[in-house]
Amino acid sequence: MATARTESFQQAADALLRRLRRRDALRPGSLIVTVFGDAIAPRGGNVALAGLIRAGALFGINERHVRTSVGRLAQDGWIEAQRIGRVSFYRLSDSGRARFAEATQRIYGESPGEWDGHWTLVALPPGATSERERVREEMTLLGFGQLQPGLFASPTRTPQDTLATLRELGVAGDVLVTRATTFGAHADERMARTAWDLDELGRRYREFVALFEPLEQAATGERSIPVEAAFVVRTLLIHEYRKIHLRDPLLPSSLLPADFAGRRAGELCRSLYARLFQPAEKYLSVSMHTAEGALPAPNAATYRRFGGLRAR
Repeated sequence: MATARTESFQQAADALLRRLRRRDALRPGSLIVTVFGDAIAPRGGNVALAGLIRAGALFGINERHVRTSVGRLAQDGWIEAQRIGRVSFYRLSDSGRARFAEATQRIYGESPGEWDGHWTLVALPPGATSERERVREEMTLLGFGQLQPGLFASPTRTPQDTLATLRELGVAGDVLVTRATTFGAHADERMARTAWDLDELGRRYREFVALFEPLEQAATGERSIPVEAAFVVRTLLIHEYRKIHLRDPLLPSSLLPADFAGRRAGELCRSLYARLFQPAEKYLSVSMHTAEGALPAPNAATYRRFGGLRAR
């Protein structure tokens, strides 16, 4: 830790990038998704390919890999291609916007408030393995934990919004959704331990904290952060955080261990993101553009991320 305090932010950013590249943690397609969700979507959702190529170079991703990644995202329906003369642009599709909107709410939203003690349970009937696997994956993305095969539980999702999602999947008529409470001392804690591997989740959050604490310290001691370094670290911060957080069931505090590392990880992410937000936006304004010219300013919702960026 003492060494990190003497590093400039640029040095700390370079060290972070080297560390993640050694881990092979910077997959081009996944990183482009992070850039679109964190930076492009709030500024209109439309960008020239050249800007993505320049951004990719900052992470050591070559032009060919950037082109391949955006092509695959277009094939998968996340984005749509547009060509004007010899210049290529990419914009979020309607389905892409919807996907990013839900992920955005989970990543940047507030922590759960007080819990009323009720669980939403989803029971799947016997059926085709492929169909059950599809529903199981959706339940996981919604924050449900599996108590046993075919039985899922969530303390935060309501039966109404769960049914709405199951209707979108076309399986609402085949599942049982109910509301329940537990009985007996520590029953809720046992439910949480059964449905989720909180030890593994805590371990991953501790790794996140160890990875980004040196950047937090370097940013605190530096008056002016280089815009490219700010963009790189902000992107990597959200890239690594979302890998864990989107799989976090976001349980009420009363169901978590007292020393759960997710609390510190959330505080670090909020603090560092707020510090890097404006210089990273300056990089985007200079380096990326649309067919009409400069990127639009970030939308109002962007400034409400993590409880309010202006206030920080």
